[in-house]
Amino acid sequence: MIHAATLFAAPTADAAMHVHNAEWALLALGVVVLVGIDLYGHLRKAHEPTMGEATRWLGFYVSLAVASGIYLGFRHSGEFAVEFFSTYFTEYSLSVDNIFIFIVIMGSFRVPRKYQQKALLYGIVIALVLRLIFILVGAALLARFSWLFFFFAAFLLYTAFSQVREGFSGDEEANPDEYEPNALTRWASRVFNVTQGFVGDKMLVRRSGKTAMTPMLLCIISIGSADLMFALDSIPASFGLSREPFIIFAANAFALMGLRQMFFLVDGLLERLVFLNYGLAAILGFIGIKLLLEAFHGVGMLHSIPPIEPLPSLAVIVVLLAMTVAASLVHTRLHPKD
Repeated sequence: MIHAATLFAAPTADAAMHVHNAEWALLALGVVVLVGIDLYGHLRKAHEPTMGEATRWLGFYVSLAVASGIYLGFRHSGEFAVEFFSTYFTEYSLSVDNIFIFIVIMGSFRVPRKYQQKALLYGIVIALVLRLIFILVGAALLARFSWLFFFFAAFLLYTAFSQVREGFSGDEEANPDEYEPNALTRWASRVFNVTQGFVGDKMLVRRSGKTAMTPMLLCIISIGSADLMFALDSIPASFGLSREPFIIFAANAFALMGLRQMFFLVDGLLERLVFLNYGLAAILGFIGIKLLLEAFHGVGMLHSIPPIEPLPSLAVIVVLLAMTVAASLVHTRLHPKD
């Protein structure tokens, strides 16, 4: 059994690159506690959060992420910390793209504003569980089949190209009326009885001796399953920045837990991020090239080209994010919509 003092001790050569089971347990417990706090503190009385409330809680989750990165640096190594922050910033930037879809889904199901916190929280919990499975399976496969790094790199480069294409075509400006439920949501609506409207914020109700599903639960299923589709590019991107499943899941957990607050903060700001697609394309393209280079090094090729180290990777990601936001805000200020 490991003691708390051991967790915070200076790293030995072995501990520097080894995550103890107690750290996994502590991370899992932390996520459960945070979800419990959200359920008790925010959802026991349905309400639309104020800008101040959303800002304070977003700051809280960002502070937890920063503290976790500092802990990883002291407990393991500076490289661990840099990989965590690189993965966290990447996941957060990609999560902003998720908000577009969440807004569309909420509008399609016509979720009352005061119930949207609950729908988002439960949808994010589903997404976290699915992402953890995805991360563990991905790590096991990559450890056994190194050629999968070529596949991940190619997929990221294709996704970067798709982001650029969407930026030119304007596909990101979706209308809520154009949303089509995914296969899982359609299956659930066919198999189970669904009430005609919302029953408060309940997900299941009993009527005439039968259990019926409400649109709230359908919306939660839709959000959770839609996020899994986003994970198809964000998780490979994370593996391009770190090979450690603990770092990848921790970064995903903190990014997704803060996503709900960001939803209410940037709901009206998203339309101003006109260059978001291009910024995400640049980040995914950079990680794709980094992963491709590592894949070639793994098979004994292109050793004359040095690998891209974690610290320069973090710098590139932060600079690309800053340039994307700054360019978008300047553009919208100079070219306001009529």
